[in-house]
Amino acid sequence: MTHSKLSRRALGLAAAAVLALGLAACGSGDKTTPAGGGAPTQINFAILPAEGQASSGPLWQPLLDDMTKAVGVPVKPYFASNYTVLVEAMRGNQIQAAWFPAKTAIEAIDRANGEVVARIVDPNGLDSYQSTLIVKKGSGITLQDVLACGKKYDFGIGDALSTSGTLAPMTFLFNPNHVVPNECFKTVRTANHQANSFAVANGLVQVATSNTINTVFIGRSNPQIAAQLEEIWRSPPIPEAGIVIRQDLDPAIKEKIRGFFLSYGRGEGAEAERQRKILQDLNYSGFNPADESYLNPVREMIADQALAEAKDKGDTAGAARAEAELQRLRRLREVQP
Repeated sequence: MTHSKLSRRALGLAAAAVLALGLAACGSGDKTTPAGGGAPTQINFAILPAEGQASSGPLWQPLLDDMTKAVGVPVKPYFASNYTVLVEAMRGNQIQAAWFPAKTAIEAIDRANGEVVARIVDPNGLDSYQSTLIVKKGSGITLQDVLACGKKYDFGIGDALSTSGTLAPMTFLFNPNHVVPNECFKTVRTANHQANSFAVANGLVQVATSNTINTVFIGRSNPQIAAQLEEIWRSPPIPEAGIVIRQDLDPAIKEKIRGFFLSYGRGEGAEAERQRKILQDLNYSGFNPADESYLNPVREMIADQALAEAKDKGDTAGAARAEAELQRLRRLREVQP
């Protein structure tokens, strides 16, 4: 069975990007809290939105202003165009809190001293979303056409650490159909969901990954672009993004951050209504309590991908490790309510 080599190549490119760009490209690089704990003088909050900094910055700023008041120290947005850069920034204590999609949250937990304190809930009360595959409306391109390969189409995929832009389509669509994107498509380009949506609408690529959240944002901010897009595939539900903080933050600050998110937009009155409007603009309805166990379905996806890649390379030891991790996670799933 041939499985995708895309993840290995993409991860290598992402690592190279970190070395080439440096963390200074993200924004302020000053450490604002001691690595071993202590009260911070500022909290840098990382955001890597699918729709880009220019669109998302104004949407997040009111929430971060409210977080500043609740926590008692300034909270500043910290943007980057690459998930790997942000994980490295948390690892180096250049960011102390973050909005991270599931796979990036796992990277932060495993490599950057991260801790989950909450997970996002959408306007319909769901704490999951779906990866999608999009084409230009009227193009006539079907899912069967895409899976037939033949280097016929230009393809837009997500960041290597993107759950919905890369991991989900690889796990649920391409690997089961023995499709290697770099061998299947004429070209493969990496970009965020908004850029890929614009590329499809403008004919720069014929097929791209996206997700159901981006569909809402594109429809709201760029209806002319949204009108040109058509969805040809949807993944099973995948866990929503979470709020991740550094484990070694001052305990009192950690609890203030946790309490801020879990109470935001709750209750009655004018203040709660104002907060709910901020959440609505972000396409959220609130935040639910969570720890890293909520990410186990995504860990299963990662282990499945690792197993596929190990088999593809003939790496018996790697395959055994991946299989053992899969079995561990499946046993956990069986005993969880």
